[in-house]
Amino acid sequence: MDQDRPVESPVEEQPTLREKAYESFTRHLLARDVRPGQFVSQRRLVELTGLTLGAIRELVPRLEAEGLIKTVPQRGLQIAHIDLNLIREAFQLRVFLEKEAVALFTQSAPDQAIARLLKEHREILEAIQGGNDSRELELHAQAVDWGMHDAFIDALGNTIISNVYRVNSIKMRLIRQERFRIDGRVGPVMSEHLKVLEAIERRSVEEAVAALVAHINHARDRAIRL
Repeated sequence: MDQDRPVESPVEEQPTLREKAYESFTRHLLARDVRPGQFVSQRRLVELTGLTLGAIRELVPRLEAEGLIKTVPQRGLQIAHIDLNLIREAFQLRVFLEKEAVALFTQSAPDQAIARLLKEHREILEAIQGGNDSRELELHAQAVDWGMHDAFIDALGNTIISNVYRVNSIKMRLIRQERFRIDGRVGPVMSEHLKVLEAIERRSVEEAVAALVAHINHARDRAIRL
């Protein structure tokens, strides 16, 4: 029956070819189908994304503006190279954005949201203490890690900041893939997160900000050392 058919989204809500190309590119980038520093042609991006050359040509200026690729004369498009300068800048931006975000989150987050984050982290630490060192736990811990930081940014309710943070998050994930991962460090990372969350639970803005900055700086230092 007609009433059982799914309602189609209005045309204006459908993603444009440019958006589809962007989503496809970033998905392949994070899946390591293309690697930092690698040179690619527009036609290679067409093959990778399955979209048109026109869509790729519209996409390139956005990727250049976001620092995800750069055009090198005579050679083509180069995927962002992970170097010390990128690492320092990406982590510095994280500190600027997340300090304000965690301060607001500490003041305004519902008790149940804080309780949920604490529960997720404590369950992971309990699993580690129980001898669980599985790949599944590491993947779950990574998702919980990203989820906590995303929750802080979401608390700002600022689309401009969210967009800037999203682009920086892509760079952060590339840095993690190239320089370090959560693998083998689940316990220390979750413990650092707990310090932040316990300060939030106490509604101590100063302690939460200090614990978060220490956590981000520890990650930055590991990336730079490697």
